[in-house]
Amino acid sequence: MLGRKNYSPEEVAGAENVVKRQLTAYRKLAKAVDDAADPKAAAALEALEPLLFNNMALALDRYFVHRLRMTTGKDGNPVNELELVSDSLMNNDGVLRGNNVIKYVPEQSVLKLEPGDRIELSAAQFDRLAKAFFADLEAKFVK
Repeated sequence: MLGRKNYSPEEVAGAENVVKRQLTAYRKLAKAVDDAADPKAAAALEALEPLLFNNMALALDRYFVHRLRMTTGKDGNPVNELELVSDSLMNNDGVLRGNNVIKYVPEQSVLKLEPGDRIELSAAQFDRLAKAFFADLEAKFVK
């Protein structure tokens, strides 16, 4: 596929809806586990959370993987932050690394992760990153 410099509002809305449904389903599960007051279930959910949300970050990135650098820019914006997170999950054993192109500044990022930090996203972190990603993506790519 060729690089993309724009996405339709429908493409973005479709991905946003998928993310919202998944977050809603997770929150319902977390509430049910909390209501059950079962320590084994709580431990299992706690172990699942970073695995699930790391993979959700990869899935979110995949929807828009062909975005062009000339549109995303080279700063550490949320679109580029997701790119770094995804690359690090796939190719660096889940440890955040930068690259030679994106000027990532941890203090200005959504997740505040430092290079060398292990990526273990919580539901709240993924939610913040997804919201920032969609806002940035819409500003740059939806015409």
